[in-house]
Amino acid sequence: MKRALITGVTGQDGSYLAELLLSKGYKVYGLRRRTSTPNYENVEHIKDQIQWISGDLGDLASLIEAVRISDPDEVYNLAAQSFVAASWPQPIATGQMTALAVTNMLEAVRIMKPLAKFYQASSSEMFGKVVETPQKESTPFYPRSPYGVAKLYGHWITVNYRESFNMFACSGILFNHESPRRGLEFVTRKVTDGVARIKLGLQSELRMGNLDSLRDWGFAGDYVKAMWLMLQQNEPDDYVISTGEMHSVAELLETAFSYVGLNYKEYIVLDPEFVRPAEVDLLLGDCTKAKEQLGWKLEVDFKQLVHMMVDEDMKRVKSETRYYELMRS
Repeated sequence: MKRALITGVTGQDGSYLAELLLSKGYKVYGLRRRTSTPNYENVEHIKDQIQWISGDLGDLASLIEAVRISDPDEVYNLAAQSFVAASWPQPIATGQMTALAVTNMLEAVRIMKPLAKFYQASSSEMFGKVVETPQKESTPFYPRSPYGVAKLYGHWITVNYRESFNMFACSGILFNHESPRRGLEFVTRKVTDGVARIKLGLQSELRMGNLDSLRDWGFAGDYVKAMWLMLQQNEPDDYVISTGEMHSVAELLETAFSYVGLNYKEYIVLDPEFVRPAEVDLLLGDCTKAKEQLGWKLEVDFKQLVHMMVDEDMKRVKSETRYYELMRS
């Protein structure tokens, strides 16, 4: 039985990855912080199938112990401060969690299980102010946020450990990937949650920032399959994971609102508060390498993704509304 250690297992990607690995017969270990009360919402249905280990990405000793206990064949480092907008007011915390923590995890693996295969969650935000379109593995990086800078450190330290210590260490340069498990602070969930609340008469407007930003949005459930495939190869390498299609925030709004029979232009209020200090205007990935070398393919397209998210938010908001009505009665 293969053994895998996942950091960030309670997040969107971690939960889908844990499901995938369990379905393949892995023994899955999940790292959780000692001093916090974890939110198990995304993994409640598989919580009892995950072997939980206490640890902190800022504490090398606890990570060494986590690797010793799990004795993993594969390590997936998904934990990070992952909300781009929060990285400007919290640049130091972002650097510690999203950059330096990667070194801690790599060092723990190097010391305790150097033959384990290591996956690092890199990000399309590293491309930032893009110098070519579409972006591929050889495209120069130009991050435009503390988050992007921190992710770039994590990416290059992974390359450095691969080349310095001959470790099987890969980075997946994932473009935006979403799902009903995405946090409400992210633009896709903000939109689909807003659509549900407006449709159900619980709010009358949705405040947004730049509607012209272009993103390459895919389904997180598809993207974790690419993570796994990277660690099944004979040699470690880095891969862009994307859809190869670009959609604007305005198109996201139109797709989500029209699905429930509404015109988004009647409900959107532009708010400068939601405009980034340094905007990333366009991200479009070229995933040819992943398709050809990994045999990876997409199963959920943009419209299916948005509709899936709207359906789940409609169901959730209706359930919450009924609960509060019962509480008041």
